[in-house]
Amino acid sequence: MTFFSILIALLIEQLKPLRADNPVYNAVKLLAARVERGFNAGMREHGRLGWFTVVAVLTVPTILVYWICLTISPLLALAWNILIVYLTLGLRHYSHYFTSIQLALNTGDIDSARTLLADWTRQDTRGLEISEISRLAVEKALVTTHRSVFGVFFWFLMPVIGPAGAVLYRVAEYLSRAWNEPDHMQNEAFGRFAAQAYYWIDWVPARLTASAFAVVGNFEDAVYAWRNFAHRWHDETMGIILSAGGGAMGVRLGSPVENATALLPADAALVDATVVDADVLPGDEPSPRALQSTVGLVWRALLLWMLLLLLLSLAVWLG
Repeated sequence: MTFFSILIALLIEQLKPLRADNPVYNAVKLLAARVERGFNAGMREHGRLGWFTVVAVLTVPTILVYWICLTISPLLALAWNILIVYLTLGLRHYSHYFTSIQLALNTGDIDSARTLLADWTRQDTRGLEISEISRLAVEKALVTTHRSVFGVFFWFLMPVIGPAGAVLYRVAEYLSRAWNEPDHMQNEAFGRFAAQAYYWIDWVPARLTASAFAVVGNFEDAVYAWRNFAHRWHDETMGIILSAGGGAMGVRLGSPVENATALLPADAALVDATVVDADVLPGDEPSPRALQSTVGLVWRALLLWMLLLLLLSLAVWLG
């Protein structure tokens, strides 16, 4: 059931992808904002209570409906699983930005590429060179794919909770951003628990994503970059994904710490990278070709996940 749920949801998303501003996502954002306004009294404990409130409101009904559907009919449970996976996946939510940036760079329209990247990252990209645009687009794509696809896969596969696990992961990821990244929240104690909770929820999925990148790409360089450079990122989890992904593609990701604030001040997890000599970190400077390599890496990693899931499902059925 799990394999077909993911497969059918992926096919549906390819045919009719959800918009990033769809009503379900907007309802979650509204709930998170209301809880923050109601619970935020400047203490970490209030953030913990608010986090559990939002997670419970969204995950408990999900698992209850799943159990009810399962008692009525396995096909009904399958339909519910497909719906939840479809709503929590985000493979196509932002792919139009990446594709448009790739096309703009290939045609030499750097101004359009800068504008698209600014819309996607919500940062000032004026004056960025082609290599910087390519690097930031690749980094954003790898991180977004992990958070919107591979992390969801892992938690959806958890026994018993099933679809509630996928909801838990996406809600935790959103709260870690919404309660920490805005200017008025960056120095607040309220969002610290949300960030810590997501770190632990994402601990295993992030390393599985990096492993998948290594297996389907240049394994030796991916492992070398992972082991030697991941800790140099401000956010170690993102360092693991980006160092392994860059090594797998033979592309040098990350920027020196002294340039990170100027490039992506509100998303430093993507760029607080390596203070090392360029000759030490494996790979070439990012170029428009790196965007095509990113597409191939992501799809190969996705096929690897699906193959492993198919084998696991067959082993369960035959066992």
